[in-house]
Amino acid sequence: MTNWRTPLFDWHVTHKARMVPFGGWDMPVQYTSIIEEHKAVRSCCGLFDISHMGRLVFEGSGALDAIQRVFTNDAATMKMGQVRYGLVCNEQGGILDDVLVYRLPDVWLMVVNASNRVKIVDWIQKHLVRSDVTMTDRTFDWAMVALQGPRAIESNSDAARLKYYFAEVTDIPGHDGTQIVSRTGYTGEDGYEVIVPKEYVEEFVLLVTEKQAAGHFDFPVVPCGLGARDTLRLEAAMPLYGHELSETIDPFQSGLAWAVKLDKGDFIGRDALVKLKEKPKRVRIGLKLEGRKAAREGCTVLANGKAIGVVSSGSFAPTLEKSIAMGYVPPEHAAVGTALTVDIRGTETPAVVVALPFYKRTK
Repeated sequence: MTNWRTPLFDWHVTHKARMVPFGGWDMPVQYTSIIEEHKAVRSCCGLFDISHMGRLVFEGSGALDAIQRVFTNDAATMKMGQVRYGLVCNEQGGILDDVLVYRLPDVWLMVVNASNRVKIVDWIQKHLVRSDVTMTDRTFDWAMVALQGPRAIESNSDAARLKYYFAEVTDIPGHDGTQIVSRTGYTGEDGYEVIVPKEYVEEFVLLVTEKQAAGHFDFPVVPCGLGARDTLRLEAAMPLYGHELSETIDPFQSGLAWAVKLDKGDFIGRDALVKLKEKPKRVRIGLKLEGRKAAREGCTVLANGKAIGVVSSGSFAPTLEKSIAMGYVPPEHAAVGTALTVDIRGTETPAVVVALPFYKRTK
């Protein structure tokens, strides 16, 4: 199978990235080492190519109603420029994807996971019953770059003006045209994203690095790959689709009840979610394990020698210098402080349930 390439593919190769297939794309997994890139984001600033994420634009007088139909959160209460996290669920309340919705002048934007883009496009088109709205997939027209870290925001004056989870449309420096700058992230750190037409993205990356070289800011901007992105989001307990989220997992099991507004009016999956809210059969937990061995996806979680659940994501956490994991267990085993074990390649490793997130930045 041939994977798509982002507009920064050649830039990644030039910077000696190790490329791997991911969500239908050729993406950099690391440049130097995952730990080095991870620590750069926690201490300073890392740069990620996230052009593989899907970008869907809704236009027309019916755009808000179309989003409300498929979105579990309430887009109607969003302020101009606001960005809001939520879910797209099926009729049974299972999660089809977790998404970000942007309210922008004249249009709405939905950013979806790369591996789910085709599924979500088909799902939305199936449920676009109104003639006063159009949805356009702009994924291949635009590129998207994220800078994350405690000093990242210093590299962009447009981003520095924004509140957290807000965005604005600005002019592209030196060009006719506009870009979308937003202040969100998937690492647990402060930072921002820039969406630009694909032909300008390499120039944006070079501009950031040249500003650093010219002394406009006194910290390095370190290229980072999918490996560091995964360990960073795990420390921040951010769920990943295909691990913590799937069509067999509902928002209440995954700890995302806050992203579901059952009182906003009807939306796809609402009736099922009303019932599912009552008593989840399993819930997402955080685990800290003894030793340095990583509990990987699929490892069995045990209580008193009996299998009760499964690990959804796990790794050795570079910031915490501990082995951590997330997984799903019955609610009666989910209290913080509960002693459990995890089967790591045939060895039962002691673990304890801890509060999420594992890591929280100092604000």
